[in-house]
Amino acid sequence: MGVDAMAEKLLTWYDAHRRRLPWRAETGGPPPDPYRIWLSEIMLQQTTVAAVRAYFERFTTQWPTVTDLADAEDAAVMAAWAGLGYYARARNLLACARIVAREHGGRFPDTESGLRALPGIGDYSAAAIAAIAFGRRAVVVDANVERVASRLFAFDGPLPPARPALRALVDTITPADRAGDFAQAMMDLGSTICSVRSPQCLICPLAAQCSARAAGNAESFPVKAAKRARPTRRGTAFWIEREGCVWLVRRPAKGLLGGMRALPSGPWTGRDPGLDGAPLRANWREAGTVAHVFTHFELDLRVVMASSDGDLADGEWWPIDRIGDAGLPTLFARAVSRAIAALEQER
Repeated sequence: MGVDAMAEKLLTWYDAHRRRLPWRAETGGPPPDPYRIWLSEIMLQQTTVAAVRAYFERFTTQWPTVTDLADAEDAAVMAAWAGLGYYARARNLLACARIVAREHGGRFPDTESGLRALPGIGDYSAAAIAAIAFGRRAVVVDANVERVASRLFAFDGPLPPARPALRALVDTITPADRAGDFAQAMMDLGSTICSVRSPQCLICPLAAQCSARAAGNAESFPVKAAKRARPTRRGTAFWIEREGCVWLVRRPAKGLLGGMRALPSGPWTGRDPGLDGAPLRANWREAGTVAHVFTHFELDLRVVMASSDGDLADGEWWPIDRIGDAGLPTLFARAVSRAIAALEQER
């Protein structure tokens, strides 16, 4: 079967079985909104569709256009992003929106090269936005497409090192027409049929062309390179309470969880830092430890508690009964929960 016939077969399946997602344009409806496509692609980086849906709806309700987002306060956007993880994305989101609004008249560039020049948009995102939002022929390869393509070609190069070679194979089957729909069809196929475990080959529209299915070893693909063990770091978070409020600080703009509200914390190192970095001298009480996995290391964060009668530097007193409105990242939301549980046990 030729490339065009394969693409047509996949697109016919897609037209009948496509997922209904809030950022997608409906067949026969208005064209895709580049703002919504861009926002969804940034949110979906290393995050599942299920996790993104509510955030996407919240963002597009509060900031329905890229200009609205560009005018938003940093703190409001970071708070709205809280819990979605990988917070550099939120900082780049704002930077990108402001460049598009102020330097491009509120219109996104419609080419891969133009999109790559914007903050937070790499090769994959540029290809996805160019294809889906603007109908450009672009080779779009996310984790789902990697899985479909590696099985289709029985590609045994270890990923991620062999990604350029796999992308070249996807290039050979990407059609000139409906490239955006083709990319989304490949994503949907990987998400719903060509799954990591127990792929449903009997109902796959590309089953007859799949080399891995023919060999009977579809689940062996893609081949993953051996992962390096993550080192473990340790840190201490400080719960400081006064008159029904807890002291929160804003983390530095650059670095992990940059710009987010958080409990004060000391250094995160390979050894136990003890009370290094404590905001005040106090009789600290233990509240327990929370574990969190970052991309390159695991963190064991000890939580200690104390009370204070005076003001501290560079932070704010936040009502404990409204702590859910503080927009804390997941790590510190869990640390807060641990402290509150410890307080309840003390009563």
